[in-house]
Amino acid sequence: MRSTRSAPPPGDSPTKIPENSGRILMRVAPYLWPEGQGWVKRRVVAALFVLVLAKAVTVGTPFLYKAAVDALADEGDGVGWLLAYGAVGLTLAYGMARAMSVGFQQLRDVIFARVGQRALRQLALETFTHIHRLSMRYHLTRKTGGLSRIVERGVKGVEFLLRFLIFSIGPLIIELVMVSIVLAVVFDLSYVAVVLAVIGLYTIFTFAVTEWRVKLRREMNNQDTDANQKAIDSLLNFETVKYFGAEAREARRYDSAMARYEVAAVKTQYSLAFLNFGQSLLITLGLVGVMVMAAIGVEQGRLTVGDFVLVNSYLVQISIPLNMLGTVYREIRQALVDMGEMFHLLDQPAEVQDAPDARQLEVRGGEVVFDDVRFGYDPDREILKGVTIRVEPGQKVALVGSSGSGKSTIGRLLFRFYDVTGGAVRIDGQDLRSVTQDSLHENIGVVPQDTVLFNDTVGYNIAYGRENASQAEIEAAARAAQIHDFISSLPEGYETRVGERGLKLSGGEKQRVGIARTLLKNPPVLLLDEATSALDTDTEREIQAALNRAGEGRTVLTIAHRLSTIADADRIVVLEKGEVVETGTHEALLARNGRYAALWTLQSAEAEAAA
Repeated sequence: MRSTRSAPPPGDSPTKIPENSGRILMRVAPYLWPEGQGWVKRRVVAALFVLVLAKAVTVGTPFLYKAAVDALADEGDGVGWLLAYGAVGLTLAYGMARAMSVGFQQLRDVIFARVGQRALRQLALETFTHIHRLSMRYHLTRKTGGLSRIVERGVKGVEFLLRFLIFSIGPLIIELVMVSIVLAVVFDLSYVAVVLAVIGLYTIFTFAVTEWRVKLRREMNNQDTDANQKAIDSLLNFETVKYFGAEAREARRYDSAMARYEVAAVKTQYSLAFLNFGQSLLITLGLVGVMVMAAIGVEQGRLTVGDFVLVNSYLVQISIPLNMLGTVYREIRQALVDMGEMFHLLDQPAEVQDAPDARQLEVRGGEVVFDDVRFGYDPDREILKGVTIRVEPGQKVALVGSSGSGKSTIGRLLFRFYDVTGGAVRIDGQDLRSVTQDSLHENIGVVPQDTVLFNDTVGYNIAYGRENASQAEIEAAARAAQIHDFISSLPEGYETRVGERGLKLSGGEKQRVGIARTLLKNPPVLLLDEATSALDTDTEREIQAALNRAGEGRTVLTIAHRLSTIADADRIVVLEKGEVVETGTHEALLARNGRYAALWTLQSAEAEAAA
């Protein structure tokens, strides 16, 4: 997979510097000049001082070159006597000055490196933390690959901005001012006029061509993003690709996207060649013009050969950073666009937020109450229509119903992935909107239908249930989930890596790991979200036994698809189209011969047919 830094999301247009670029720069400033961190400010001031010092040495160095040439040509007004060693001494001094100039530039980078990297680290951490605060609704509507690229480009955009704006554009402007003053004082204003005219034309040409190139580059980056997204989607769905024998199809899709990227990249390369040639031509014309003026001055006796060399040195010296102007301009603009995307992400408000006076959730018994709850993912389509459910402390209550009845939505509201639009959800009488999300999440354990594991060891995935858990506690949780013996039989035991999303484990093994880490968390309220519906019957029985042990002494809310797994529940709530239509024990609901009985009969017939 290709990866380019400045790939804006499709539809964004970086053809102009963002209008809010000033605000973007102001967002970065606090990271470079943070309150209460004096060492950062001292390093910034020191880096700027060394930067000016480096440019002063750079601008003064050609004078030593001029003096050495005049001494060798036996011209000038005795400048060679400034050093005891004459032309040789001046030449050595010239070399030392050049070395000092480079040394000061590197010293500047060394001083500023920690400041820049600390700023990037803080910004990346803030963005990463904010993304985790965003609601499930936001994450469900965004592609993970595209979101990660926005963050990656934004953070690296700050890095480019610091590097180019502070250490390229700033030093270039300082050097141009110093050189202009030198030319005006040592020669005359006509030299300054020619140099400034050339730089002006060079800048206008560079910016104009770069604007054209940016349109081509945008297309190239869009194609790169598209190809990257296709690659990520394909790899994340590796199993699906294998199931349908679609490797060749995925390769064709990826190659098609890369072919479009290839066409756009070639156009971008051609335009770069045109830009480089034009820049070189303008610099050469300016250099020749000033050198002709200096040559005439030497012929007329107004200037020395050293002056001729001095003018040449300054023009060559200026041309080096100017050659990078197009790249610097484009990268700064693109960095501003990328940073704007990231800051836009940071400005996205979290849909679910703690109230200003939110307090810690205090679980006394674990009573869970849904009081006339109303909710819809879309305001025009209500999913839950006044649902009222009461789960007594230590009870096991099951939610059943056909697809779309609102079962999983109730689980999401309990964990407060969303806030209810009507009514309230309470735990031990405390409205979930009045307590902190962290304390709520600490007291609820969830075993989902599909347990997703980190690409790490089995031990790490179990230990994820509680930070700093001991090995003994991890193994105790594994035993309770009936997976310790299996783990012990593996060659590397608890250090066995499970692969991407736990691909190296079976469905039942992954589910047991998920149960183990929830047991390690030891929450008073347990939510089982169709935890066995994706498993075969034999594995389901084994997992169900582990789940029953996990629910002992806890309040358990089970969202079930297979009714056989919840027949022993203290109470069963039957949902239909977002409403509670029946409630009672398994026997009572069968005797009623209503919706639950119909579902039971249907599933029993399907099970017999499958047998």
